[in-house]
Amino acid sequence: MSDARPDTLPAKRVLLLQGPVGPFFRRLAKLLQAAGAEVHKVNFNGGDCLFYPTDAITWRGHPGDWPQFLARLLEQRRIDIVLLFGDCRPIHRAARAVAQQHGVKVGAFEEGYLRPNFITFEQFGVNGYSRIPRRAEFYRHLPCRPATAERDVGSTFRYAALWSVFYYLAAAIGRPWFPHYRHHRRLALSELFPWLRSAWRKALHRFTERAMLGLLTNALHRKFYLVPLQMSLDSQVRQHSDFRSVARFIRHVVRSFAERAPADASLVIKHHPLDRGFHDYSRLIGRLRAQFRLGARLLYVHDQHLPTLFESMRGAVVINSTAGLSALSHDAPVKVCGVAIYDVRGLTFQGSLDDFWLEADSFRPDPDLLRRFRAHLIERTQINGSFYARGIDATASAALASVARTLRAPDMQPAAARERPSAASRPSDSATLRIYASRAMHTQPAAALEQASDAPEQSDSATLRIFASRAT
Repeated sequence: MSDARPDTLPAKRVLLLQGPVGPFFRRLAKLLQAAGAEVHKVNFNGGDCLFYPTDAITWRGHPGDWPQFLARLLEQRRIDIVLLFGDCRPIHRAARAVAQQHGVKVGAFEEGYLRPNFITFEQFGVNGYSRIPRRAEFYRHLPCRPATAERDVGSTFRYAALWSVFYYLAAAIGRPWFPHYRHHRRLALSELFPWLRSAWRKALHRFTERAMLGLLTNALHRKFYLVPLQMSLDSQVRQHSDFRSVARFIRHVVRSFAERAPADASLVIKHHPLDRGFHDYSRLIGRLRAQFRLGARLLYVHDQHLPTLFESMRGAVVINSTAGLSALSHDAPVKVCGVAIYDVRGLTFQGSLDDFWLEADSFRPDPDLLRRFRAHLIERTQINGSFYARGIDATASAALASVARTLRAPDMQPAAARERPSAASRPSDSATLRIYASRAMHTQPAAALEQASDAPEQSDSATLRIFASRAT
């Protein structure tokens, strides 16, 4: 199952928060334990409990109490690293801030920067929180390594969808036991209806857009700009861009296109396939088409083959989607409107969006720079595998090696953080913690923490369970 030796992570203490839907974190925990690590887990809802049913702390408290509870947990269990999936989730944003203050490392998992054959693991955080250099000079001085072979993970959608159904069902059923928990999506049985709606919409779009790919690859070849949308609830949009929603991004791009793009150019807005059942921007795009008198120059498409569109487009505009990184591999000009790890001079268009429409034709990404950037990205942040499909054990084994490297890496936290101050000893400077603290005013978490601190030293687990239950 794994080649991890018992002495790989001797005496290291690992805390798992929320992971990807499915059994990945449970498999990873077993490998961590086999490597000599002491593993702790916190569950926040019924879905977490389904995939990690034993040997876990069940947190049922108010969000305002979470930072103080986590600080106590880090101190009592002497945690060395916190592992999580999705560093922009509210509980994980707070966890990153608390861990930094206590000198505890953070390892963040996320979907792959390079898809579909990779997942992402980085210390500190991913995407806008990533420490990947953004200077072209850094990559130009790297040795040019030959491309390494990668395992094809195949289609993972049906597995991810299956795990998601189980997760949301368990979370919805368990909701009475977690009354204060707030997920980044609604945890209710009604959440299944958008997935059913997605299925029939896919069938509908297959019929209504049956001639669209031919139009884009023939009559409109090299005459359209592509806008691949992100999911409406993608935290990367809200956290790492100036756009509070995908709809605002659409308005921004269409207005700029209408005012500055060549008269013979078209704009193609492509819906995200996983958002098909949740949002439909047809009315918004219809109003913008009428407002700016764009007519047939503004198109809205859904399930078109993205790599084929990249080959035929004039350029792409994204917020910070990984689709932009994929577009670069097709030698296409890309304008990034948010914060993205690949928004590097020489790779992406660095001028304004207004200028992009007229200057995109004269810009192409530097292929040598892209090759070096991609090799470094894979070496430092990517794991060849999948969270969901066959081969999860192999992916978890590779993730174990990445976690071990992170634990061996030099401590780059500020000196003050390494002193591990008590969470109750001084107020936090983090905006996130200030927000949570203000919400917790009515639940008196400080009093609960003080009472928990009075428990005997040898009953740490009982103390944490008492504190968790008191916050409900």
